[in-house]
Amino acid sequence: MSTGKAAFDVAIIGAGAAGMMCAATAGQRGRRVLLIDHYAKVGEKIRISGGGRCNFTNLHAKHADYLSADPAFCRPALERYTPRDFIALVESHRIAWHEKTLGQLFCDESSMRIIDMLRAECAKGRVEWWQPCEVRDVRHDAGAFRLETSRSPVAARSLVIASGGLTVPKIGATPFAYKVAEQFGLAVVAPKPALVPLGFEPRFLEQFAELSGVSADVEVRCAGGRFRENLLFTHRGLSGPAILQISSYWQQARAAEPIQVNLLPDMDIPRWLASRRRSRALLSTLLAEHMPRRVAQRWCAARGLDLPLAQMSDEAVGHAARSLAEWTVQPSGTLGYNKAEVTLGGVDTRGLSPDTMEARNVRGLYFIGEGVDVTGHLGGFNFQWAWSSARAAGVAA
Repeated sequence: MSTGKAAFDVAIIGAGAAGMMCAATAGQRGRRVLLIDHYAKVGEKIRISGGGRCNFTNLHAKHADYLSADPAFCRPALERYTPRDFIALVESHRIAWHEKTLGQLFCDESSMRIIDMLRAECAKGRVEWWQPCEVRDVRHDAGAFRLETSRSPVAARSLVIASGGLTVPKIGATPFAYKVAEQFGLAVVAPKPALVPLGFEPRFLEQFAELSGVSADVEVRCAGGRFRENLLFTHRGLSGPAILQISSYWQQARAAEPIQVNLLPDMDIPRWLASRRRSRALLSTLLAEHMPRRVAQRWCAARGLDLPLAQMSDEAVGHAARSLAEWTVQPSGTLGYNKAEVTLGGVDTRGLSPDTMEARNVRGLYFIGEGVDVTGHLGGFNFQWAWSSARAAGVAA
């Protein structure tokens, strides 16, 4: 490598979850590693995650829990570095954790414990850390990557891009990963906000905005996705775990498909309505036995169905049954990257090795974490992708 530059084996741009994990892995292999980040605070996205307790993985994470143009791409990395492997690391640092629901694991104490763990692992690997430090230019020649930074020039044999996606720009998110990918001839799948609340047109809001803060247990479906969790009404539309989950599928379908909501997912709705066919109670009163009363009342009123069941025609009862099982809603858009948990899309995986995350057309260039076109479900899956993809690159770079 040329003189006059700080020389490293591996330079990693982005000191978030994936960047720190990759730096620690490579450093502990004996590689001389430089970790760079333009944002002043270390691991800020980790710190604010999971209500400050960091939902750091999911026990059930497997490749089928991720969206990508190539759904099989993430499988090798996830199988080589599993949730159990990360749990072992957490426990080696004596970090207490607990499972909430559906395999979601959280720190008992602060998410700062995960940040401190990753910093300690980097220290063990003697990682050099430049933060804040802006990368102004990236070039590749004579078998090395040459970086112009706000501190000094850098030369490295391998370059790992771990700068993330576009979510939460107020804590430093930028399109840096996509720009580097395009500079080196890699395609980028158009990024979009994912795991994000959905907005609706004024007519929908007029009907349901008064339910803001009310939630209901539902099943949602769209574009092959299906989730059973809580839906939350908001003053701008719909949110809650069920909507965040299905938003990724709605976005992947280019917002062309509506979302179907089953408001009574545990019931054989036609059979239940038939059993109450002679009831003089309003349909909303009967529904309130199985869902929040306010939801029942507003939903029936919006659909012109709030009549005594005994007075409804067979056609109307059939319509009610179908509508309860397949309430079809068409969002007008998302609430954007500031409200999103993750970015859908990113560096096209067809240009990367699934075993190492290395670019197929540029030796020594790697992309990991959220900047890659691999998007997990809600509940610790995206952190697991950060750990697994970082590990894959860290043992290869």
